[in-house]
Amino acid sequence: MFDSNSTALTKTWLITGCSSGLGHALAEHALNRGDNVAVTARDTTAVSDLVGRHGERALPLTLDVTDARSVGNAVERAEEHFGGIDVLVNNAGYGYLSAVEEGEDEAVRALFDTNVHGVVTVLKAVLPGMRARRAGHVVNVSSFGGLAAFAATGYYHATKFALEGLSESLAAEVEPLGIRVTIAEPGGLRTQWAGSSMQQSARHIDDYAPTAGARRTSTLGVSGKQPGDPDRAAAAIGAVVDSEQPPLRLLLGSDALGGARTRLRRLAGEIDINEALTLSADFVGES
Repeated sequence: MFDSNSTALTKTWLITGCSSGLGHALAEHALNRGDNVAVTARDTTAVSDLVGRHGERALPLTLDVTDARSVGNAVERAEEHFGGIDVLVNNAGYGYLSAVEEGEDEAVRALFDTNVHGVVTVLKAVLPGMRARRAGHVVNVSSFGGLAAFAATGYYHATKFALEGLSESLAAEVEPLGIRVTIAEPGGLRTQWAGSSMQQSARHIDDYAPTAGARRTSTLGVSGKQPGDPDRAAAAIGAVVDSEQPPLRLLLGSDALGGARTRLRRLAGEIDINEALTLSADFVGES
């Protein structure tokens, strides 16, 4: 149980989206090392295996990040049961395949409701308790797709770019209050992200077949073949949560690392090439 005066290493986690993938792996990892976990899902039968293996340390909670009442109830129950939340992992989210022009308004809004607004709803429910104790760690699961963008996943990238900015601002606001923030940026993990969890627009425009269309096919084709191991990614997040100086950003996987370095080199090159034009926008003759 949580004890604000205790020096014990046991932590209490609340993880969204535990039904499968990284969320399930992370809940398993935290429980295996002896921590308490509020394991949340829209349907708690999906986490019954965790409860069966770990008993009272695994508290199954129904949580839909797009429903503020559901979020509030889950956080309240977790705090009542464990006494407080040490680690919040905003993991719930999904992908959407579509050229920008092909995107369906209702589907795009639903994507933002889960991937961005849902994170905000959970944060607002958990942060008051962390502020009161002047302690806590927030892990927002973004993506390498929060650093670089490609055809066919523009709306998904837009949600993750938004999460990156939100998280960086949050980190500046809560660090003086004893709360840490880490942005986890996985590459391709061998989960159902590109499989059964993936959403896509029904509309296909022929002009985008060589770009967005081709990448739709390649993205779906990689499902089950991604280089990233969700169990090992979960262990890496656990190590960061234990760190005395956790990083703001944590890339996960060789593809994320290589892609980020390529992105940084390209960005630096664009900045350097356009330096004179950039500086020309300043007022002349003023110090």
